[in-house]
This record gives sequence, C-alpha cells and structure tokens, in this order.
Amino acid sequence: MTVDDRFSGPVDILRDPYQGTRNEIITGPVSDWATDFSHTEPEWAADPYAIQDDLRGRCPIARTERFGGAWLPTRYADVADIAYDTDHFSSRSIIVGNFRPPRDTAPIGGVPPISSDPPFHHDARKLLLPAFTKGAIARHEEPTRAYCHSLADALEGQDVVDAARDYAQHIPMRVIADMLGFPPEDGPRFREFVDDALEGVNLPPDDRRARMGVLFDYLLDQVRDHVERPRDDLTTYLVNVELYGRKLEPAHVAGTMALLLVAGIDTTWSAIGASLWHLAKTPADRERLVAEPELLPTAMEELLRAYAPVTMARLVKEDMHWQGVDMKADDWVLLSFPAANRDPAQFDRAGEVVIDREINRHAAFGLGIHRCVGSHLARMELRVALEVWLQRFPSFTLADPSAVTWATGQVRGPRTLPIRIG
Repeated sequence: MTVDDRFSGPVDILRDPYQGTRNEIITGPVSDWATDFSHTEPEWAADPYAIQDDLRGRCPIARTERFGGAWLPTRYADVADIAYDTDHFSSRSIIVGNFRPPRDTAPIGGVPPISSDPPFHHDARKLLLPAFTKGAIARHEEPTRAYCHSLADALEGQDVVDAARDYAQHIPMRVIADMLGFPPEDGPRFREFVDDALEGVNLPPDDRRARMGVLFDYLLDQVRDHVERPRDDLTTYLVNVELYGRKLEPAHVAGTMALLLVAGIDTTWSAIGASLWHLAKTPADRERLVAEPELLPTAMEELLRAYAPVTMARLVKEDMHWQGVDMKADDWVLLSFPAANRDPAQFDRAGEVVIDREINRHAAFGLGIHRCVGSHLARMELRVALEVWLQRFPSFTLADPSAVTWATGQVRGPRTLPIRIG
C-alpha cells in the first residue's frame, strides 16, 4: 500500500455507523457533588478546588449518574493507583462524555498513543519521542521567544488587555502549527477545534460527531498537502514512519495529529493563562519573580502543581470492587491531576502557592504510562511566555477579577483574562 493509496480516497476516521454506547444527556445544577458531580457545570469551572477539597474530606471517591455513570477520586494515592493500573482501567476514550466508543477500539483508541492500551501504547508512544526530546524542543525556543515579543509589541500602549485571548492562547497555536507544518493563519480554526473536542461533551452524540468530522477533514486535507509536498515536519514524519514494518493506518496518522493539535494547544495556553492570572492577583509573587528571574523555573513548577490544567479519564474494564466502591464495566473514572496535586497527604501546604517550593513531585503532566510526551515542549513554552511577559510588563494586575472566565471540562484555564498593565 503506497502513501497515496492510503489518503487518496475517502477516509472514514470516525467509523460509520457511529458505533458505541449513547447515554442520556443530563445537565443543570449539581444536587450534591458526592453523588451528582459534573465537571461541565459553571461552579466547577469557577473553582473546582473547594469542591475537590470538600470531597477529599467526606467522600474521596465521588459518584455521578451523569455521563452514564462516572467516578471522581480526589486523593493523590487513588489517582496514581488508577493511572498505573492498565489491567483494570482502559484508556480507549480519555474524554468523559455521553458516548462510549466500542470496546474493540482498544488497544489503539481514537487518538493514539494517549487513547492506547498496552502493549500497543508503548510502540505508538515511542514513535513520537524523537520529536519531543529536550534537544529537539530547544530548537523551537528562539522562534517562540521572538513570537512572544511580537505579541507583546501588539499590546504595548494599551491600558487593559486580554492576556488569555491576546497572548497566552496564541503561543501554543503558533508552536504546534510550526511543528505540524500547518498554516499559522489557521489559528482561529484551532480554537474552534479545541472548544468542540474538550468543551462540547454534553452535545448530542451526532452533533459532536459532526464537529469532530470537521476537525478530521481539516487534518486529512493537511496530510494530503504533505503527501504532495513533503517537508521536514511532524506531519510528513507521521505519514512516512513505520510501525511493525508498515506505514501507519490513516486513522492512526489523523488521530495522533488531532492529539498533538488539541492537547498540545489547550493544555499549554491554560497553564500560561493560569500562571498570569495568579501573578496578576498576587503582587508579592509577581514582584519577587521580577526581582529574581532565576527563580522562575522553580516557581513555574509550583504554578503547574497548583493550577494543573489537565484531568484525564479512564474506562473501567470489568465489574469490580475498588477502594470501597463498586465500579461497573464501562464506568468512567475522572483522573483529576489537579485534585491529586492539592492533596495534603502528598504535599505540605497543599492549598497554598509557594513559588520557592523545592521538592515538588507534582502530577500536572500525568502519571503512569500516559505521562505527557510533550512535557519538555510545554515547559519551554510556559517558561518563555512568562519570561517575556515579566520582562515587557513587570507591573500588572487584574482589571476586573469578576470578568475572568474559565473553561469547563477536562482542561481548565482562563478563557478571558482582563489585565491592567502598569
């Protein structure tokens, strides 16, 4: 099978008919977070930490009948145990919603390798490692810094700016577009793809499928362009790389590209935005970092711990009794790395932001076999974005704390962040 044969005709990435299990969509106010939680409600987006702390004390493994049944562990030890346990928990779908893909999508899943189970996961992940080593990422640092300065140039002279929409959100979109070889002017489309994938979980399954179809049509257009005009980027690499002696199936290529595009953008812009939000509302920390820029790498790890953007999900493989609760096959489990990072049994002063915290084994990049393959990239983007911002705008505050809005769903970060400069 040649490359052209794989991508020249129609490619059905999403499987037709749309197989799997559909559940009733339940929305509206939560009656009790211990028995009716929902990470898609505005209270969770506004402040999940108080909710998680309360649950950790009175019901550390919460349950909901929404999404067809799901669990929410809030202790670090429980989150870690599930993340490492691939015998009882599957990664075939990592976004909680009202549709469960059929079991035979494992071990590959829709967006490998993060949706893959062993043993396939190891080999699919290994394909990506060369592009995300420290050395490979270092080559992107200076272009990223130059781009951050260009964004800051556009903000100069303004009294109030939206640091999320006009700064943080642009940075990973440009970096990922460059790595994948996508047109940088497609950034607004990337925003739509992120919203559809991560915040549209309560849409009817057919509507959600249609939106995902738009994403995969875009990705396949990019693949076909790279087939015709190969260049030195991740897309051409995925088109040509071999696994088990064969080039990747079209669904594997497009699924991995979707993962890199969506996860590589929202997680990082959320971390940058949350860090700027903290520094804008905490002048002592901001002033200290301006005065001691060498502290930034340590402070950055603490900001990642305190405001970890990512919550992953697993599906229970078979009925079982686990840590005092009866889990059923295909129950969702939300792996809240933010909750794990604020567990006082794991971290001293867990609810505080201590920017000079020396020992900080946080779980912001996940735990277990699915620990983020792009952690070096995310750290570079976060560090450079904060270095440039603090250099260009050493004095800034929240213009209106009540006007800050946060994303719902499994990746949390500021969507609007009005900041007053000077």
